[in-house]
Amino acid sequence: MSDDDFQRVEVNDCPMSSCAAPAGSPCRTGKGRVAAQYHTARFRLVPSLAKALNVAAPPARKPGSAWVELPRPVNAGIAPAGHARIGYARASTIRQSLATQLDSLKAAGVTRIFHEKISTRATARPELDKAVALAREMRASGDAVTLVVHEHKRLGRGIELASLAEQLKADDIGLEFLTGELQGTHDPSGVVFTVLAALSGMEREYIRDRTLEGHESARSRGKHIGGAAVTDPAMLSMALHLRQQNHSLRVIANQLIITKGKKTGQHPSPATVLRMLRDHDQAHPAASERPTAKTPSHPER
Repeated sequence: MSDDDFQRVEVNDCPMSSCAAPAGSPCRTGKGRVAAQYHTARFRLVPSLAKALNVAAPPARKPGSAWVELPRPVNAGIAPAGHARIGYARASTIRQSLATQLDSLKAAGVTRIFHEKISTRATARPELDKAVALAREMRASGDAVTLVVHEHKRLGRGIELASLAEQLKADDIGLEFLTGELQGTHDPSGVVFTVLAALSGMEREYIRDRTLEGHESARSRGKHIGGAAVTDPAMLSMALHLRQQNHSLRVIANQLIITKGKKTGQHPSPATVLRMLRDHDQAHPAASERPTAKTPSHPER
């Protein structure tokens, strides 16, 4: 925290209805006193303070004294000098084309466009970061700035989309979608935007749940789910023989050789041996009443 944090906080009006302190003035308490700390909703409008726990009012603001409105900052309320529109396009895979998105952005009059091919699940998107950084720089110079995207899914889903919207709101950067459910210009902190972003995030969970249900249904019908099996009757027979001698899973695995598939010639993992023996025991309960292979806590010597 730096000594001038309060000045950056006071650039914005306090969004708390119980305070509503205008830009240039400290926050106030319900009893009309200067608050000892700025309200969280206000100081988190400053990107560098978004994760701060609190921002104290400086002694110069005389916390606890009677609150009075101070002069607004010189640049507060001044209309932007110009309006810049920065475009962003993204495809999830190398094979997907960006042509439709780029054509849409150019048709909308966007001339500065950042684009990349990267998965939605990627934690870092270099070109998006560059677009947002440029937008911040231009906004700081006095221009109004809008980030323009073909469709909201190109930015992300669920929490990622909502988080980005909050950052743009904090930097006073507009957001516009050219098509899709959120078509038009939106206030990133608005209720409609938040709800639709949450619904978009639920889409992935819905797909995941349906996939898992399909797997479970296939298993109930006796279908194998997953990669190709590496075990065979000969391997099982040898594993049962070695287990009778009370060897550990690690030792048993090192004595077995995979004879088919991409892993031919390799040893199966202890986990594979465990699953193979467990499946056998479940299918032949009477035959499983024998010593169980040990799982050593350290490698065999």
